[in-house]
Amino acid sequence: MTKEIYLTGDRPTGKLHIGHYVGSLKNRVVMQNSGDYDPFVMIADTQAFTDNARDPKKIRDSLTEVALDYLAVGLDPKKTTIFVQSQIKGLFELTSYYMNLVTVARLQRNPTVKAEIQQKSFGESIPAGFFTYPVSQAADITIFRAKKVPVGDDQEPMIEQTRELVRSFNNAYHTDILVEPEGVFPEKGLGRIPGIDGDAKMSKSLGNAIYLSDDADTVAAKVKQMYTDPKHVAVDDPGHVEGNVVFTYLDIFDPDTKQVADLKAQYTHGGLGDMKLKKYLIEVLESELKPIRERRMAFAQDIPAILQMLKDGSDHANKIAEATMKEVRQAIGVNYFAGLK
Repeated sequence: MTKEIYLTGDRPTGKLHIGHYVGSLKNRVVMQNSGDYDPFVMIADTQAFTDNARDPKKIRDSLTEVALDYLAVGLDPKKTTIFVQSQIKGLFELTSYYMNLVTVARLQRNPTVKAEIQQKSFGESIPAGFFTYPVSQAADITIFRAKKVPVGDDQEPMIEQTRELVRSFNNAYHTDILVEPEGVFPEKGLGRIPGIDGDAKMSKSLGNAIYLSDDADTVAAKVKQMYTDPKHVAVDDPGHVEGNVVFTYLDIFDPDTKQVADLKAQYTHGGLGDMKLKKYLIEVLESELKPIRERRMAFAQDIPAILQMLKDGSDHANKIAEATMKEVRQAIGVNYFAGLK
């Protein structure tokens, strides 16, 4: 029985945080260990260049950091092909073919791109590569004929754009070689974790993240800074649960739902201080993050082995990608010299 391929990945612009963990990483590990899929996980360095082109050191240094985070959460190179985007040469070729099958107007309507452009404050100076990265992302997915794409909820427009490009390509060249992917999204309500400052999204660029590599003291310090209820001044004051980041995190990370419900009732009634609540969250997070942190530290002792893993994964991914590109070139008609020595 042929296993379905799944593909997903992350930009190497820094270490990964618990938002990545909740939004996608946990899903990837579950799918990997199910035995039902052939997983491909990509470190998207080419995409990282779209808004970091003048800081290549940042991308290079982050490459191994992201790989360490992958291994720490449980991705296994014996089960999952972990590779580097820039090392797959066929991606650049397929992206260029897709560019002619999508309009500027369609790219402008992509809500994910619009939101990210606003967040990064590009103004009128939007890098062309950033503006068109949904096209590159479509190439990433389809060159491996990935059927499943585990992503956060905010990436749903990207999946739909990829499906449109697949249909456009297959229709234009009268073929069915490319596969329309399906998004695999987090459990309802866990698609986006807010930052510690209460912002709607945890983000490296916003400086409001808890990283998978943070030590226990750093995690504790960040939790103590968390946004709660500004009207909850005294311990005996009734507090609000809605919009309170501490309770949002407890809903996500604490398996003891009865305990969380009791804390909510006590906080709402009055008599539960913010610091006591935060200390409890620190315990919950430490239980989840300590094993990840320890595995990460162990893997970090041998960086050459990490780089070899990425090279091996990229070599394997290249073989899969090139098989697809041979069919793509044939469908388009640019295999002019096929059969010649």
